[in-house]
Amino acid sequence: VSQHAEEAAFLWLLRSYAVRAPHYDLKDLADLEERVEAHLDGLRVAGEDAWPFCAEGLKQQEVGEVFAGAFFALVSERDDWLAPVLETAVEMPETLPGLISALGWVERDRLKGRVAGWLRSDEAFLRRVGLAACRVQGVDCGRYLGAGLQDADAGVRAVALRSAGEMRRADCVPLILQCLDDEDAGCRYQAARAATLFGDRRGREGLMAFAGSDPVVGEDGMQLLLRSLERHDAVDWVRELNQCDDAARAVVQATGIIGDPASIPWLIELMAEPALARVAGEAVSMITGVDLAYDDLETDWPEGFEAGPTETPEDGDVAMDADEDLPWPGPALLAQWWVDRQGDYRAAVRYLCGRPVGREQALTVLLQGQQRQRRAAALELALASPADPLFNTSAPARQQRRQLGPG
Repeated sequence: VSQHAEEAAFLWLLRSYAVRAPHYDLKDLADLEERVEAHLDGLRVAGEDAWPFCAEGLKQQEVGEVFAGAFFALVSERDDWLAPVLETAVEMPETLPGLISALGWVERDRLKGRVAGWLRSDEAFLRRVGLAACRVQGVDCGRYLGAGLQDADAGVRAVALRSAGEMRRADCVPLILQCLDDEDAGCRYQAARAATLFGDRRGREGLMAFAGSDPVVGEDGMQLLLRSLERHDAVDWVRELNQCDDAARAVVQATGIIGDPASIPWLIELMAEPALARVAGEAVSMITGVDLAYDDLETDWPEGFEAGPTETPEDGDVAMDADEDLPWPGPALLAQWWVDRQGDYRAAVRYLCGRPVGREQALTVLLQGQQRQRRAAALELALASPADPLFNTSAPARQQRRQLGPG
């Protein structure tokens, strides 16, 4: 039973990384979740005897252990077990994603009664959890969302802003626009993101203050910003970005987001620079859909090149390799591949994974693409369908498959 608790926490941690990984698709995600579920089943079978192991795990104050404890308390319908989980998330805010994930992982009927109480709570933390629970379950929380947008607590406002945009609550747009000037940076970002999802120009202007610069929201903000702009406006923005120091990687990513096949020869040339080679390969894949590993277009790691933390004690850089799970592209192989394929593409047309951007292609990528590609497809689908909620590519795979239907 102890092993079930430990493995459920550890495998969930792997899964939390996988939802944003470049080498996981929906099937891979489902396979990993089956392993998580196997250990969660072990806890359920053990019943009350399993809780002491979950409670012991909470003492580590780690996000995976909070997920396992929250899930088991919820499916067991034991508020006395859920209380220490909530306390841990209050004491260690970085563990909150584990709690929110558990709220999305359980079946909706397990939350009846609890969420309404949280939404009405005098405690800001519980109001925040209640709004987040509704978002991950895809439930419209009605008047509580409007109240959350005006909450005195910045954390509550930020969750409400995210929910209003993703759930497409058009009645909340006036309040969202007011929050573009919020004193809290996180709220300003979520307001800009929500307004952009509604197609509002002021939202895009707000995103420009974050995209490509802030290390936390930069990549996500840039994805939404560039996909919401007309192609020529997106190109102009990237040209400005290119004037900034240390923007080379962001510029390469932006090129893949814009999706113009005319940029592919330039991306192939960049592959001669080891620091940009892998992200340039990913940009080519985002535009064309080519799988560098499957299509034998990768090569060996270049001799002498190091990325991520080194074993040298004097090296103070401990940042992980951002491109760790990307294949190493072979420039010569890709150059010949492009000679053979370039006739299938038109310049000045935006592509996503091999076809022009559109609703049908976005749905295809959601079914078949890798996770980063699927996140891009979800944004394209939301921008093309203003009334439909943003598809959640981080939801449990079984929920995603039900929403996508057969295919």
